[in-house]
Amino acid sequence: MNRSMLTAAFCAAAWAACAQAAPADGVLTDVLDRPAIQSPIAAKKLLLSVAQAGDRLVAVGPRGHVVVSLDAGVTWQQSQVPLSSDLTAVHFPSPKVGWAVGHDGVVLATADGGVTWTKQLDGRMVNDLVLADIQAKLAVSPESAVLQNLAAEAERNKAQGADKPFLDVWFESDTTGYVVGAYGLLLKTTDGGQTWGSWFDRADNPRLMNLYSIRPAAGALYVAGEGGTVLKLDPVTQRFVAVPVDYTGSMFGIADCGNAVLVYGLRGNAFRSADGGATWTKVDTKLRASIVGGTTLAPGTVVLADQGGRIALSNDGGATFDLIPLQRSLPLTSIASAGAGRLAVTGPFGVMVAAPDAPR
Repeated sequence: MNRSMLTAAFCAAAWAACAQAAPADGVLTDVLDRPAIQSPIAAKKLLLSVAQAGDRLVAVGPRGHVVVSLDAGVTWQQSQVPLSSDLTAVHFPSPKVGWAVGHDGVVLATADGGVTWTKQLDGRMVNDLVLADIQAKLAVSPESAVLQNLAAEAERNKAQGADKPFLDVWFESDTTGYVVGAYGLLLKTTDGGQTWGSWFDRADNPRLMNLYSIRPAAGALYVAGEGGTVLKLDPVTQRFVAVPVDYTGSMFGIADCGNAVLVYGLRGNAFRSADGGATWTKVDTKLRASIVGGTTLAPGTVVLADQGGRIALSNDGGATFDLIPLQRSLPLTSIASAGAGRLAVTGPFGVMVAAPDAPR
């Protein structure tokens, strides 16, 4: 099961267990136009991603739910969100400024540490943006087969509507960042999201594989995706070039190991490169289920989590791993540092913050 399928399964279970009633007036509105419903149990239901924002934690999940903790996960407050789309990832480059992305092409931004959010993009806007960009480039280079294929794909996306999800977001500063998603979606902003540019044609991804993660590692910026896809940003050409890895399963994430990069994915598979992606070594993570998250706690200290609820720790830059037990085991969807040696993990029952026990 790949990450998008896993997310869909969790979301389907959440909808079945906690279905929302129709609006009081009986009129059904698009999730892009309906604010997230406030729920007293939002922090105790399925959440899909968590991030540290200064001294607080911010987690996101289905139905536009965003929750914030100011006390290391002891208590949570639900945020004001202008839509009800399922949210898949969240990232803060600084304590107050952050972004969240999700289904229906949603990109949200916050400037107050996650308390309130504004919509910067949705799938309708993304479809128009990508199609206009490709058509403009095709007008200059009408003989380009690559642009012709991308234009056809962009036209199909527009015809199908605002249904393509973004699956990850990463910002290097409060102004410059990227979002990646299904069917090769890749956008960049350099002005804090006031405007976005399509990078649909700036990635060596001819089969338009789903892009699951974007993160820096070992001094470079990488993208991991479906079918063994690993891309690396070339700072000169400003293109994401393919980095061959001897694996055809999906890669769900990237971890920074200091002087090496680690990519991980299905069935506990992970691969490490200490030479910028020129060569890769398979790593025994001790995890057997799909790895859904990873985080760097300190230089050379990396933690991975799988969907079965197991966590593995490396103290040697991702070369070797040992399992570490949690006080409570549950299916996991993401993991992040919570500060002071603690870990924050998300799953079907919200967020758990705990200090892991010694490796075994």
